[in-house]
Formats: sequence, structure tokens, C-alpha cells
Amino acid sequence: MKQVLEFLGVIALLQGGVGLVHEFTGWMRDWGLVQRLGLLDGREIYGSVALLVLSFALFAAAESRKTG
Repeated sequence: MKQVLEFLGVIALLQGGVGLVHEFTGWMRDWGLVQRLGLLDGREIYGSVALLVLSFALFAAAESRKTG
């Protein structure tokens, strides 16, 4: 379970980072999940920051899990 949480944390961290890079520089237009969701039109920065916060929460949850 710990590895699953860490994997999801890495995915959320990458997607949040790509979303912020795209919003501030215009690069990586086709990589981000946040830009593809019509639900977040005009709020992509908030969605990207939320993904970054989620990734840190997933890492904290993975760290609190006992190994074995």
C-alpha cells in the first residue's frame, strides 16, 4: 500500500508541476491533465496547486504506513 501511495504522490506531483509550468510559461501544453479537464477552465492554477498539496498529503500518508 505504501508503494501505491508513493506512486500516486509522484503522479500528482508531476501533474501539478506540469500544470504550473504550462500556466506560467506556456510550455508542455500536451502533458498536463489539468488543462484537459473542462471542469477547471479558468482555474487551472488552483487545480495544479491542489494536485501539489495532494501529492504532499499522499507522501505523508505513505510515510506513516508501516512497512511489512
